[in-house]
Amino acid sequence: MIWDFLKYGAGNIGKRRLRSWLTMIGIFVGIAAVVALVSLGQGLTKYVDEEFAKLGRDKIIIQPKGTLGGVVSVGGVEIDDSDLREVLGTKGVVDATGMNYGTVKIEFNDQVRYYFNIGIPQGKEGKLVYELFTSYDVEVGRNLKKGDKNKVVLGHYFLDRNLFEKNVKVGDKILLNDEEFEVIGFYEIIGNPSDDTQTYITREAYLDLFDVEDDKYDYLLAKSDISEEPEVVVDRIEETLRKHRDKEEGSEDVDVVSFAQYAEVFKAVFNVVQVVIIGIACISLIVGGIGIMNTMFTAVLQRTQEIGIMKSVGARNSDIMILFLIESGILGLAGGAIGIIFGASFAKLIEVFATVALESTLLQAYFPPYLIVGSLVFSFVVGALSGIIPAYRASKLKPVDALRYE
Repeated sequence: MIWDFLKYGAGNIGKRRLRSWLTMIGIFVGIAAVVALVSLGQGLTKYVDEEFAKLGRDKIIIQPKGTLGGVVSVGGVEIDDSDLREVLGTKGVVDATGMNYGTVKIEFNDQVRYYFNIGIPQGKEGKLVYELFTSYDVEVGRNLKKGDKNKVVLGHYFLDRNLFEKNVKVGDKILLNDEEFEVIGFYEIIGNPSDDTQTYITREAYLDLFDVEDDKYDYLLAKSDISEEPEVVVDRIEETLRKHRDKEEGSEDVDVVSFAQYAEVFKAVFNVVQVVIIGIACISLIVGGIGIMNTMFTAVLQRTQEIGIMKSVGARNSDIMILFLIESGILGLAGGAIGIIFGASFAKLIEVFATVALESTLLQAYFPPYLIVGSLVFSFVVGALSGIIPAYRASKLKPVDALRYE
């Protein structure tokens, strides 16, 4: 019987194609927006997970509290060799090193730009740093090595993004804070403009260029033992540094965060943003539901005699109600299916555009099965719920009154 109801409902929708299309607009616009946003959001989350997996969730960053976005310390807090030794001596830490970075003035062809510069250790203490770059190879030229006093490796954007009027090449000379450096290589594209515009020199060269003391660092990078949970090691480092720096709990002047925690914070913030945006998109679904309700009310009026005939030959109130609910559900389901096609196409279009523009898979569409199935079920439910009142009204019509209706 349900199959007969489905065929009957689909047939009635087919007889009123224009009205059906107009009714479904609100549904498929809402579903298209939801599918596009969720797929892009899931793709970005998947990309972030993969990138953090490459870098290693066992990595831990120790930096001054008050550092804004990992860039500027606003409290004048210093980290030095004594802190590094304490971190190295913490249970669960298998390696640690100090890092330096800062904004550098870059001059090339009489043009000046300002980007970030990182000083990379080259001795034994620098092996941990290179673990972070194992997934990002040098695309052109070579990487830094010990003894490269006035050599620099640049981010990919210097190679082909016209950061200067003329792109930089291997062998070119550039000025960093008015000191001459030879370009020896370019990293492959990472996809993050901040990373792709950075410059890299040896830490020894950095200390001279920025006049920094050898035992001072901008942050520390540690690696936890594979048998330990990074969050547990984070707690131990916090306790160790709290005692070393003579700070009370809650008044620490350094932040200790694992890469795994960074990933979770990013996903938590992004999920909140995504929920808000999807909530706005759902307004279209409400509008679509109202459209379906209006259409079904009209259908009840137009088919009053038809309802009377069905009741006169034995159709029960429940049969009439189910019939109209299925018809409104089919309207919602059809709108949802069209919305999924439009939404998926739009998301893929954005992915292609982002890939061409950024030369990276940073923004990619990902369609988990629950997104497709959930969208179809949700659109059917919206349609069916919108048809409850009209269906109930149709089921309560008296056969004699319905047959006399004109």
